[in-house]
Amino acid sequence: MIEFVPDQPRWRQVAEVIRQRIAEGTYAPRTRVPSVLQLQAEFGIAAATGQKVHRALREDGLIYTEPGLGSFVARPLPSAGDAPHE
Repeated sequence: MIEFVPDQPRWRQVAEVIRQRIAEGTYAPRTRVPSVLQLQAEFGIAAATGQKVHRALREDGLIYTEPGLGSFVARPLPSAGDAPHE
């Protein structure tokens, strides 16, 4: 678990951890990222916070969600304005 900084939203701090893991290759393109439940367990956050993490990463084009399957690292990373698609 990370030590949260009090003056920054928790969802933003967790999203930054996931962004770093993507950049480092911990989560490779087209591999699953932690679910909201997994984020809750790992970081001790609420479900709504985990949902905000996923939403922020989707909005940044870093992940895409397949209903019923989970969320995955986008490949290739879409350029600004492009919607991720496989």
